[in-house]
Amino acid sequence: MASDAGIDVAQLSAEQQSALEQYTQVTAQELKDAVPLLERSQWNVQIAIAKFFDGEGPDPVAEAMAAQDHIPQQPARHENLQESLMASSSPFSRPTPRSRPDPAPRIVPPSSTTHRMPFLLAILFAPFSYGYRAVSTLFRSFMYIFMFLPPSIRPRQITTTMTSGFRGTAGRRMLMPRDTASRFKREFEEEYGNTSLPFYEGGFAQALDLAKKDLKFLLLVLMSPEHDDTESFTRDTLLSPEVVSFINDPANNIILWGGNVLDSEAYQVAAEYNCTKYPFSCLICLTPKEGSTRMSIAKRLVGPLSSSTYLAEIQTAINKYSPDLAGVRAERTAQEVSRSLRTEQDSAYERSLAKDRERARKKKEAEAEAAAAEKRAQQEAEAAEQRAQQKEQWRQWRATSIPAEPEASAKDVVRLALKMPESSGTGRIVRKFANETTMEELYAFVECYDLLGDESLVTNEKTSEPEGYTHDYKFRIASLMPRKVYQPEKTATLGEEIGKSGNLIVEAVSTEEEE
Repeated sequence: MASDAGIDVAQLSAEQQSALEQYTQVTAQELKDAVPLLERSQWNVQIAIAKFFDGEGPDPVAEAMAAQDHIPQQPARHENLQESLMASSSPFSRPTPRSRPDPAPRIVPPSSTTHRMPFLLAILFAPFSYGYRAVSTLFRSFMYIFMFLPPSIRPRQITTTMTSGFRGTAGRRMLMPRDTASRFKREFEEEYGNTSLPFYEGGFAQALDLAKKDLKFLLLVLMSPEHDDTESFTRDTLLSPEVVSFINDPANNIILWGGNVLDSEAYQVAAEYNCTKYPFSCLICLTPKEGSTRMSIAKRLVGPLSSSTYLAEIQTAINKYSPDLAGVRAERTAQEVSRSLRTEQDSAYERSLAKDRERARKKKEAEAEAAAAEKRAQQEAEAAEQRAQQKEQWRQWRATSIPAEPEASAKDVVRLALKMPESSGTGRIVRKFANETTMEELYAFVECYDLLGDESLVTNEKTSEPEGYTHDYKFRIASLMPRKVYQPEKTATLGEEIGKSGNLIVEAVSTEEEE
């Protein structure tokens, strides 16, 4: 047998290995963690699974309930004065505690499957099959004709055989449990009228599971249509107003399941519950004092009984086990409340954790945005500083390439009067330019005016043109009357644009105008 982390599965018993297999299939937990948890849970798979998903904590009630099969304890006694006197007066009685109530087995009928006969055998047995069908059809036809005889002269066996409901045996097909329960209820209402009995429309195993889950009493009623006391018991006892009212009372927590022993499921139930006499009733419930997860037979009611006796026996058994069921119901309610509270706490914790995560995420994003903005500002400052250096280098280089003012005797010159911006502090400049001087050279002259005449620029090593730099003039030159703005074009000359002379103004371009 495989082992995991020093745990030898071969040393476990067969029941423990089965419990370990069931637990690992549900939780997919490793063996080194699964075996200690099952040991702390007394090898109860349900408690171990609950601890795995809900978290392991002190749960003495569940562990005590799981340990009942391992720790010997004195069984609780449920007996009244009459039972004590009968036990003491019996010559064969022994002074031992009353035995536990008989267990209530869970009956699951086999599914109805049809097996086809091989083709060769079908051919061989075909004459017998057709003959049986013909005889059966003829027999049912005669029996159907006899049904029209008056009830006084009609044999009872014919009534039992041919009528529907509890009187039908011929041709009764095996159905699924839910369909069988619906057929029983329909036949019961056809025979005895539209009653108010709340028969459970499902299989016996489903009714038993529902009673165990909801901590209710399951009242089992089995009837045989061939029994002489069936009709009198049904009409006088089961359908009496007090019994019907008691069964329908929600405070009594009764689930009613009925069956016809001619059906396969009801027949199996009768065999498992040792039903030897009809009509047969049995009260089944959970007995937590005798076993935490066992359904037991609380009371058997066999044979014809009066409605008062029938009701008194059921009331006595219900009063006997109701406190135990109420205690288990209270424990389950407390566990549900605790589980709900734990779920709400986990949900609140998850919401708080989600808020903290969201807050941390936003804080991280804000820090990242701030760092990116700071880095972007630093890069912009570095770019602006670099551009300022390149601009200054360009101005120094461009100042060395501006031609000098023509002599007074030179011809083909343009005389300009330039009014500089007030921010420069230069005022008005009057200067001559060659006629072929371009407008771009005029802009360069204005840009580098403060550097003209500086002899040190000629010997300066940094007076070369900066690489990858395109100068952008932050001003414009315009004439006043008529107003015309001249662009720094390299093809247009002063003679072409302005003529022999002109009064121009230098205007600084604002940031808004640039945009």
